[in-house]
Amino acid sequence: MIESDRLRPYAVHPSRTRGRIVCEEESRHRSPHQRDRDRILHSAAFRKLMHKTQVFVAHEGDYYRTRLTHSLEVAQIARSAARSLGLNEDLAEAVALAHDLGHTPFGHAGEDALDAAMSAYGGFDHNAQALRIVTHLERRYADFDGLNLTWETLEGLVKHNGPLLSPGITRADLPFAIRDLGAGFDLELDTHASLEAQIAALADDIAYNVHDLDDGLQASFFTLDELHDLPLIGPILADVDALYPGTAPRRRKHEALRRLFSVMVEDLMRETVSRIERAAPDSAIAVRRHPAPLAAFSGSMIEGMNGIRAFLKARMYRHFRVNRMTVKAHAVIAEMFPLLLGMPNLLPEDWAAEAADLDRTGKARLVADYIAGMTDRYALDEHRRMTDPYTRC
Repeated sequence: MIESDRLRPYAVHPSRTRGRIVCEEESRHRSPHQRDRDRILHSAAFRKLMHKTQVFVAHEGDYYRTRLTHSLEVAQIARSAARSLGLNEDLAEAVALAHDLGHTPFGHAGEDALDAAMSAYGGFDHNAQALRIVTHLERRYADFDGLNLTWETLEGLVKHNGPLLSPGITRADLPFAIRDLGAGFDLELDTHASLEAQIAALADDIAYNVHDLDDGLQASFFTLDELHDLPLIGPILADVDALYPGTAPRRRKHEALRRLFSVMVEDLMRETVSRIERAAPDSAIAVRRHPAPLAAFSGSMIEGMNGIRAFLKARMYRHFRVNRMTVKAHAVIAEMFPLLLGMPNLLPEDWAAEAADLDRTGKARLVADYIAGMTDRYALDEHRRMTDPYTRC
């Protein structure tokens, strides 16, 4: 077992892992959480993220970020922050790399469409789908389905945004993949996740705020000068202009966004260190049982980020080009889902064979798995093959 002597008491120590659903002999050369990270990187679901987008459709341009590039950027932030805080870097990176595995084609528009299609069969949730992928749908190993990840990585994947159970929410209210796993492999859904997972969740916030600004500028949804009145980025842009008057637009944009990125990371580190010092957790268990998250942004940073999100919502997420993509995504999934559910023999042979032994709810979940696993381009092509009489099957 590889154990780092620099981990703080409140970090998740590899030698104290709670194990895997299926017992395995651990590696002499990699910690359990390094193996988790490597299994995620080598999974088919992770490779597909290359051709799944967040806001734009994949064929609109090579510049815009995909789920894969976003996941790598989140992992970089999470790993760096974990190192500075004396946490388990491999666990933070594993959670960050896995956090988007369950996303559908066409970003949030695709998820909304698939959730609507599944409304009579338990709905669709991308976090639950990520768990389903790593515990069931990846079928690469002879001894088990899924990736057989450690308890700590599964916990981080499910609970990175906070506890799932509360006085008003019971296990029966949870998505079925999370509910069913919890019954046999208790992830303590009423507690917070590890600090490593909390850091990964906030790294996601940093990445998508900065990078959606970048993509929005690239798409000409707004100009850099229009950001002068926004919180956080506005003062930064003023400083850049004062320090580098007349600089080229591309350098000006990169310098401003680079500084915004740094400001967010530094705020996260300061606030988290402050909370750790006040709470003084002596173990990872104490972190989980603390009444509030220990990784957090400051109040002023949250206010500033909310201002940026409001701007992006008005100027980017509701732009007519994005609205058109949303309509297309709904149409593609809304037409494919009932066709495949009603005629499972339209599925590829291995999927159709599995559907044969399922009841209608099981068939619906299988169709959702099939559609959710599609890339943007494959979903468009598959829809065309099923609905366009002039396209070869």
